[in-house]
Amino acid sequence: MSKSEQAEDALSRLNETRDRLLVEIRKGIIGQDEVIEQLLVTLLARGHCLLTGIPGLGKTLLVKTLSKCLSLSFKRIQFTPDLMPADVVGSEVVDEDPKTGKRSFRFSAGPIFSNVVLADEINRTPPKTQAALLEAMEERQVTVSGETRPLDAPFLVLATQNPIELEGTYPLPEAQLDRFLLNPVIQYLPVEDEIKMVSETTGLDREEPEAVLEAEDILTLQSLVRQVPAPENVVAYAVGLATGSRPQAESCDEWTSKRVKWGAGSRGAQALILASKARALLAGRANASCEDVAAMAKSALRHRVLPSFFAESEGLGSDEIIDHLLETISA
Repeated sequence: MSKSEQAEDALSRLNETRDRLLVEIRKGIIGQDEVIEQLLVTLLARGHCLLTGIPGLGKTLLVKTLSKCLSLSFKRIQFTPDLMPADVVGSEVVDEDPKTGKRSFRFSAGPIFSNVVLADEINRTPPKTQAALLEAMEERQVTVSGETRPLDAPFLVLATQNPIELEGTYPLPEAQLDRFLLNPVIQYLPVEDEIKMVSETTGLDREEPEAVLEAEDILTLQSLVRQVPAPENVVAYAVGLATGSRPQAESCDEWTSKRVKWGAGSRGAQALILASKARALLAGRANASCEDVAAMAKSALRHRVLPSFFAESEGLGSDEIIDHLLETISA
C-alpha cells in the first residue's frame, strides 16, 4: 500500500471514529458543538485545554463525558486554597516492615499520574500548587525528591476555571496559561438546546457513554496530526496573527498597539498551526487551511493576548482584539 493510500485509509477510519465519538459524547452533553470540537482538537494535537465559563454551564460534566469515551485512566483534582503540590504529584512516604521493623521510603503517586487529568477550578489554588502542574504539562514528567518520573502517554490536562469568582481566586500566571493549547469559553445554551437539556436531565437515567478510543488509537492519531501538511501561506497567516498582536512589532497597527499590553509569543503561532492541523484531520481533510487558522484563532490566542488598561476602559477584551486582527490581517 502506497503512502497516499495509507493516508486515505487513515482518514476514512478517522471519519468513522469521529462520528462514533460524537454520538457517545452527545449521550451526556447537549449542544456546545464548538467546544466539543476544540476538546477533540486538543486531544489530537497532544495539547492541554483550559475551559472557561461561569458556574453551572457543564464544564466539569463535559470533561467527564469525554473521559468516559476514551479507554484511558482518569483522575479529578479539585483545586482548593489549601491544596499542596504533594497532593497533585505525590510524595515519599515511610513504610515499616512489620516483621523486622525496618523502615524505607516508598513513592506514593499523586493523581497527576493518569492519562486524563481534570484540574477543576484551577484558579482557586495558590501559585505554588499551580506551578506543580507546569513541569507535568510541558515535560510530561514530574520530579519528586530529586527523582524524575515520566507520565504515561497519552497525557491530557483539562482544566476549568470560573471567570467571575474574584474572591478566593488566584489568577493563573502567564507562563502557565501559555502551556494550554486552547482556551475555549463555554457560553449559555440556545433556548431550544436548554429546553432539551432540562427535559432529559430531569427525567429517567440517561444512557452512559461508551469508550470509543483506546490509548494506542489516540497515539496513532496524534502522530497523524504532525504529518498533516500546512502550506507556507497558512503558516505565514498564523505567524501574522501572532505578530500582529505584539505592540512592539512593526506589523502591529496603531489600534492594536494602544489596546494590547502583551501579545502572543511564538508558542501562540505554533498552537494555531497544530490546532489547525488537528481540525483539518477531524474534518477529513488532508491539509490545513487559512480557514482552520481563523476558526482556531480565538481559542488559541485569547489567553495569550493581554488587553491594556485603555482597552479595558473601553470595555474591550482579548476576543474583540482578535476579531480586529482577523478583520485587518489578510490570509
